[in-house]
Amino acid sequence: MARKGIPEEVREGVLDRFADVGLVDDAAYARAWVESRHAGRGLARRALGYELRKRGVEPTVAAEAVETVDPEQEERTARALVQQRLAGTRRLDPVARTRRLTGMLARKGYPPGLSFRVVREALESDGVDGIDLPEDFLAD
Repeated sequence: MARKGIPEEVREGVLDRFADVGLVDDAAYARAWVESRHAGRGLARRALGYELRKRGVEPTVAAEAVETVDPEQEERTARALVQQRLAGTRRLDPVARTRRLTGMLARKGYPPGLSFRVVREALESDGVDGIDLPEDFLAD
């Protein structure tokens, strides 16, 4: 409305009225956004919160919406994402596979501890024993 040149007091009045009748509901929007982006793109809670705040959702509303993602569901999603990419990394050495898979999870907002645990378990189930990571693994 601002780009269309509508005065601020008129914009505020219209938005207040929309909120009163339930047409504007940031909390419902945030919950729907979280559900959609977690299920569709596999984004973790940290990335979801960031996206909501970036879209102008108040931090408290964003935090409440993000809390609807169960930590166990977040872990299941991380495991599913790794399984989808695991076969495509078989030609790589274990360190490169680990970097590739943990990097993918990091870009989706998963915490490092969860990422490394899920990737290590997936690689072990894929026949890679005792991944010996160099000390500078996280430096790159």
